[in-house]
Amino acid sequence: MAHTTGIASVKARALLSVHAVDGRTVVGEMRSMAPLRLIPRRGGSRALVHLVSSVTAPLGGDDLELVVRVGPGAHLDLRGVAATLALPGHRPGGSRAVVRVEVDAGGSLDYAPEPTVVTARACHEAVFRADLAAGARLRTRELLVLGRVGERPGALVSTLDVRRDGPLVRQTTRVGDPDVDGSPAGLAGMRVLGTELLCWGADVPEPVSHDWWSLVPLARGGTLATVLAPDAVTAERALARARREHPGSCDGGVTI
Repeated sequence: MAHTTGIASVKARALLSVHAVDGRTVVGEMRSMAPLRLIPRRGGSRALVHLVSSVTAPLGGDDLELVVRVGPGAHLDLRGVAATLALPGHRPGGSRAVVRVEVDAGGSLDYAPEPTVVTARACHEAVFRADLAAGARLRTRELLVLGRVGERPGALVSTLDVRRDGPLVRQTTRVGDPDVDGSPAGLAGMRVLGTELLCWGADVPEPVSHDWWSLVPLARGGTLATVLAPDAVTAERALARARREHPGSCDGGVTI
């Protein structure tokens, strides 16, 4: 459903499932719904699928959900194509986008969407929830950009909730309050906040930190990288540097 003045808010649900067949990962089920469009790119030992937003979204009032299921021994790379713009809508109320993930034993998901830009007057909630079986692997990245150039951002609440035989990490981030974002206890005036969760083999034995980024092992397994940067390109480079500190990574990124 396209957004035009007077049109009701969009509620959309997309579904993607992959499974392993004779050492290859194939798409078992794929269901797109505007504005969430899924485009498979290749087969092989890993499946690659791109997530494309087919219309301007999310707008205020939109409720979007993507469900991803990775079967036993299957491997999926899920990529974004363009930045997500969280925008105010014609109707009152904020927007919401939820990604729900299940990864079975021996499976892996590498999820790397493009940045989310929180534009002026937007009010957006982003949720990533994952249930991992024993032996499942996950990398998930989020880049939050506070407004377009020269623009004050709207408000965003982002939740990362991952479970593997109990809670692994639950973290909620709120951006859009100028006083908090500009303070040393907040974003220290930076425009971009990047986070990356690695549940991929061995974890770093102890915290690692450099200027404006850190890599921290979690109590129940997994490693969380956090980056502050003036722009998205710098944030991506810092996350790549942090990833190279991870025992399961190499110069090209996560070893898969």
